[in-house]
Amino acid sequence: MKNRVFFPQAALDDWIASDRVDLNNDELLIKTEGRRYKIIEAIRVLREVTGSADIHEVLGRVKTRAFLRELGAEILEGSMIIGDNAYDVIPGFIGAPVGTFAEHRKAAPAGTATSSSPTSDEELLAAFLTSKM
Repeated sequence: MKNRVFFPQAALDDWIASDRVDLNNDELLIKTEGRRYKIIEAIRVLREVTGSADIHEVLGRVKTRAFLRELGAEILEGSMIIGDNAYDVIPGFIGAPVGTFAEHRKAAPAGTATSSSPTSDEELLAAFLTSKM
């Protein structure tokens, strides 16, 4: 199974405004590395706020908007209601890398690799997230 990562909408907005990423249809490009991710709208479920049991088992998870709509979810900004349950949520996107990391490195322009170059998608994302934050 491919690695997947959750990109919060607020972070994407900042990265787009600062020209660090490009968003084109269902693909996100990290400009500095040329790494691409297929993305789909998703929601990160933070907490159930009514005190009721989480009968839908979504608490602490990231689920696609399509899946949540099938459950009957109503989502508005940072809130979601499913039946009698209400949740605090973070809207965003789930991203899966396009191709393997090895394929990405082969396609990178010659001379871009350094001794501190990432050796995995996890390292690439960590470097991207810690730069300019």
